[in-house]
Amino acid sequence: MVKPRTARPAPATPSSRASRALYPRARVASQLTKVRALCHALPDVTERPSHGSPTFFVNGKRTFAYFLDNHHGDGRLALWCAAPDGAQAMLVDSNPDHYFLPPYVARLGWIGVRLDRDVPSNEIAMVLEAAHQTRYRPPRTRKPPAARPSHTAKHPARAAKRR
Repeated sequence: MVKPRTARPAPATPSSRASRALYPRARVASQLTKVRALCHALPDVTERPSHGSPTFFVNGKRTFAYFLDNHHGDGRLALWCAAPDGAQAMLVDSNPDHYFLPPYVARLGWIGVRLDRDVPSNEIAMVLEAAHQTRYRPPRTRKPPAARPSHTAKHPARAAKRR
């Protein structure tokens, strides 16, 4: 016996928690402008949306930071950044009001920075620079191929016979 299909749930309404803006658009825009300026000051950085949020990449491929506004209704205006070994625990333990363990990527050593709190700009810049360095791989420079020695250089006697 085939069960009848049930109706799909209604789409999220503007009053649902996940879609409701918790912060004034002007504040979100100003924080995003600040983060963009800090990120684009670093070498080989590009920005494009990923998973619905502004995302910053190094070398066009490797994500090093996400800008998130109320991600899945978590109530935070935040930045998720890659972090060097040991930095995650140090930052969260030293100031849990400014730093947190972001879902999904905390197990990879990433750190969350609360942009809805009064985190000093120099701390945000420091975290972004460390994230960039963690994910940055300098472009490889190809060495020109070594000049192949002619077989006459290996055997001077053969060169003498050819003359």
